[in-house]
Amino acid sequence: MKLEGFGIFVKDMPVMVRFYRDVLGFAIKEDENTSNVFLEKDGTLFLLYRRSDFEQMTAQQFTYASGRIGHYEIALDAGNYAGVDAEFARVVAAGAEPVMNPQTMPWGQRTSYVADPEGNLIEIGSFVE
Repeated sequence: MKLEGFGIFVKDMPVMVRFYRDVLGFAIKEDENTSNVFLEKDGTLFLLYRRSDFEQMTAQQFTYASGRIGHYEIALDAGNYAGVDAEFARVVAAGAEPVMNPQTMPWGQRTSYVADPEGNLIEIGSFVE
């Protein structure tokens, strides 16, 4: 099997679509008010599923974490160290919640973290000085 993409389950579809489209630059494939919204970033399919619609489709209820969600991260490469600092500042100014300011790690990566409007963690990093 080939990885086609990945998805997250969201409460507020329009808010999340606007964040990923307008703040992080994901390309949107359809209207922001559909049950499942297909976005794309650098050739990777990124799906947003409205929680209530998914539960209705599967005839099941699920539990969801709230606050800052540390179950996974979405990693974005900013090109180089200066890009990490610039992109972190840009996305925070555009509404992302800062989690960790840019830092250079012992393993040689400059990295930072923000959270989307529903608390999912997004890494902005680079291994290129």
